[in-house]
Amino acid sequence: MLISELFYSVQGEGSLLGTPSVFVRTSGCNLRCGWCDTPYASWKPEGTETSVAELLARVNAHPTRFVVVTGGEPMIAKDMPALLAGLRAAGKHITIETAGTIAPGGVPCDLASISPKLSNSTPALAEAGAAWVERHERTRLQPEVLRAWCAAYDYQLKFVISSEADLTEAEKVIESIGLAIPPEKVLLMPEGTSAEAIRSRNALLVECCKAKGYRYSPRLHIDLFGNKRGT
Repeated sequence: MLISELFYSVQGEGSLLGTPSVFVRTSGCNLRCGWCDTPYASWKPEGTETSVAELLARVNAHPTRFVVVTGGEPMIAKDMPALLAGLRAAGKHITIETAGTIAPGGVPCDLASISPKLSNSTPALAEAGAAWVERHERTRLQPEVLRAWCAAYDYQLKFVISSEADLTEAEKVIESIGLAIPPEKVLLMPEGTSAEAIRSRNALLVECCKAKGYRYSPRLHIDLFGNKRGT
């Protein structure tokens, strides 16, 4: 499968924040988020064709049981079921970072880190072109797929928030799933690829978390390393 990068770092987002983890980033995505911070795995997919056996060997070379499979959208990679089966056989804790637009199909997963895309993700027409804007809008929210992920695995719903309007929209997405979602399963993450941009949204998100019982998710890797690859 096409792999844009494999690296060992600490988890920068979500409920496993700070956990040493091996990140396996597939290249390719069925969306085109305007604020995407990994365009090399989405807008302009790049990488190296790598066998499942080689990936497992590289993952096993690191001293952690935690593995994060991410993208792009990892669930569109054709050999993903085989990779996940291999990670399970190796005794790894598997986090799948997904937009929740592709049904899980029973793949091994310990934590589904689901990031439903709000309207703030829709790319500009001049940047993406009409065809991609239409495809993104048609694809970005699949309530029945979100429900399948939440029903099958331990999960977190991670929303990228830019404004107060995004908070209202996120609540509607949660309702559309049709399950009783515990508030602590909802993570609010500030949109931004710099410490300054993230700080500018902190107060809004923290107040919402206090009011609703949601969780605030920092972007620890930005604080530690800045917005760069392999972190």
